Amino acid sequence: MQPSALAAGGSPTGWMVGYIIGILIVLVVVALVVPILVLARRIGDEAPKINDELAKAVRNTAPLAALRTTIEHATITIGGLRRGRARLGG
Repeated sequence: MQPSALAAGGSPTGWMVGYIIGILIVLVVVALVVPILVLARRIGDEAPKINDELAKAVRNTAPLAALRTTIEHATITIGGLRRGRARLGG
């Protein structure tokens, strides 16, 4: 067995380079993840406001569901008017 270079009085340069590269990799990952987390936080803060506005939109457009009934009644009324006009000779 050979003793390690550090134990034998060798230079710790290899270890230092490894630590520096490791620290740089961690810093790059942090630099990439932090903006994503900040953006997620902003989206999370806006989500209740968006949900409230969507609830208002649902409430404001609910009467449109009855539009089909209105169209059916209008169609029946128009049919009756056409029949009346035809009987009157118009």
